[in-house]
Amino acid sequence: MTSPRRSLADFVERLGGRVLGDPATTVAQVATLERAREGDIAFLTNAKYRSLLQETRASAVIVGEAEADATALPRIVCANPYAYFAKVSALLNPAQEFAPGVHPGAVVGEGAHIDPTAHVAANVVIGAGAAIGAGCVIMAGCCVGDKVSIGANSRLYPGVVVYHDCVIGRNLIAHSGVVIGSDGFGMAWENGRWLKIPQIGRVVIGDDVEIGANTTIDRGALDDTVIEDDVKLDNQIQVAHNVRVGAHTAIAGCVGIAGSASIGRYCRIGGSAGILGHLQIADNVEIASFTLVGKSIREAGSYAGIFPISKNDEWRKNAAQLRHLDELARKVRQLQHEIEELKRKNP
Repeated sequence: MTSPRRSLADFVERLGGRVLGDPATTVAQVATLERAREGDIAFLTNAKYRSLLQETRASAVIVGEAEADATALPRIVCANPYAYFAKVSALLNPAQEFAPGVHPGAVVGEGAHIDPTAHVAANVVIGAGAAIGAGCVIMAGCCVGDKVSIGANSRLYPGVVVYHDCVIGRNLIAHSGVVIGSDGFGMAWENGRWLKIPQIGRVVIGDDVEIGANTTIDRGALDDTVIEDDVKLDNQIQVAHNVRVGAHTAIAGCVGIAGSASIGRYCRIGGSAGILGHLQIADNVEIASFTLVGKSIREAGSYAGIFPISKNDEWRKNAAQLRHLDELARKVRQLQHEIEELKRKNP
């Protein structure tokens, strides 16, 4: 689909900022500085790529105040070029529109309410007593359980499953393969066998949440699993039962969050990190990729627990030394004690 061309003046009128150069310059698509062509608008967010401004073939660029005079190209100057680029891209690439209505191949349970402005595609199953809000798009093959509530303008891509009784706010985006409300991993051990603990809580999701493909969010064992407003979850994340994720937190792919962990607001968690159960993570915490969080984090800040990459032989030698750290620590304490004794005897 070809994007409609828009002028720089139009962007500034809608989004703010200011234009240097010809405000009538029009663009049809966004691109990187390296790959941009005539009709594209590119952006610069990092000064180390400033030299690319001289080489780009873009028709216009988005820059910050520090780079306002770094190019002669028509440009939009703003406080946050990356966020501005995101807004420009949204204008040039609007979401696909869907006609309201329920496909005759959909199955709708007794007492379900589907707003007349919603779109329900073929092979969708809507459970009894479910509520689908205005402007929602439920794409092919989705399954929405009994008494589920989905807020206005939410979008479920093909193959999303929402189990019974879950509550979803407005503007959810759930990509294919998402499962919301499956049973948490609750088991009790007795006489050499596992007993399943019924998972009777729900999943409650706030407004403006996005959930990546094949991410799973388990329902609570007793209380609810809660995802607060504006949380962004990448692909293939596991959120276990009774977890709470605070508002405006972003979590990258393949993160595993064990049961009853609580993650604060405005956190950023890198890919493949692991968070053990029943831990508390404060607001404004950043966790590096592949970090294992084994204890609660009480203070805001940036945390990492990654062993740096090295050549195999070097890694093996270092790993061998790690096994003797406790012994080394005892020797250091002993030496410190002996030094203190010498100081006491020879002041």
